[in-house]
Amino acid sequence: MNSEDLLYTLALQHIPNLGDTTAKKLIRHFGKAENIFKEKKSRLLKIDGIGQLRIKELGSSEHFKAAESEIKFIEKNHINTHYFQEENYPQKLKHCLDAPILLFSKGKFDLKNKKILSIVGTRQITVHGTQFCEKLIEDLAVIDPVIISGFAYGVDITAHKAAVKNGLQTIGCLAHGLNQVYPKAHKKYVNQIEENGGFFTDFWSTDKFDRNNFLKRNRIIAGLSEATVVIESAEKGGALVTADIAASYDREVFAVPGRPGEKYSIGCNNLIKSQKSHLLTSAADLLYILNWNIEDRPAAVQKQLFFELEEDEQKLYDFLKDRGKSELDVLALNCHFPTFKTASILLNMELKGAIRPLPGKMFEII
Repeated sequence: MNSEDLLYTLALQHIPNLGDTTAKKLIRHFGKAENIFKEKKSRLLKIDGIGQLRIKELGSSEHFKAAESEIKFIEKNHINTHYFQEENYPQKLKHCLDAPILLFSKGKFDLKNKKILSIVGTRQITVHGTQFCEKLIEDLAVIDPVIISGFAYGVDITAHKAAVKNGLQTIGCLAHGLNQVYPKAHKKYVNQIEENGGFFTDFWSTDKFDRNNFLKRNRIIAGLSEATVVIESAEKGGALVTADIAASYDREVFAVPGRPGEKYSIGCNNLIKSQKSHLLTSAADLLYILNWNIEDRPAAVQKQLFFELEEDEQKLYDFLKDRGKSELDVLALNCHFPTFKTASILLNMELKGAIRPLPGKMFEII
């Protein structure tokens, strides 16, 4: 995007109460933001959702003054811009009706042909939630996913840190401009995340910090990924809003079950009970539902010459040794395990180098 296109696009984004959905409708109709400002009022009025008030705003010079100021900030701080009609705009987000016309980012990341997962939850994460989140990301590391979250306390920062620890890309979606860090306590993680991913936001450096920004930010967390995982949540919370948005985008939603009555399990248990999410007990559940095959990972797991199998693993191993390659559902049926448990056991066996996956959810011993 050249500087002139950026100026007009920022000016359009600055117009109050216009909204991304209407802005994109206008751009698609008139070709680009510049044409909208130069179009006759009579033609603009024919577009559904515009109205006299918004047309009047198009004639105000204050939007261009604000845009010029923001461009100076972008250039000075080496901010990347992502326009919704250009190649560098996140592909999965392009399919979301209310996605921003313009995103800002900092960092080093590559989302092309990547498995992308959003992980959200309470800011009051428990010991159990922390352990589950860390184990989930550790087990998923073999398929090299990108981990998305909101850089907040609790589940968010736990997910970011676990991604960095396992050498994965991670992206924090912010509810403010790139001129600040919130919470301030997380400033120490900024460089690590920018070296292993980065930050996205659709807020300007001049936008006021507001609680409602977090709800708006959640659509980006949900829209960037193929699936959203809720680790822990109270009966109400931003994570549940993100899950609802993900479902509205026709993305998969997973929730980690918890003990009945536990404050930060209520939200997840309700998602599962109301069939708004898949039940998630391990990385294997997610791999199975999303059909993310471990064989698609960038580098194959090295075969181990010697491995020790647990009792359940040995049962599956003996069946495969006797019958040859077999489908997941057949293994589950004959070995008398639930499918989700079978998938989890098979994942552990593959990591040990005992078996390998084949196309069509088939497995065989090595």
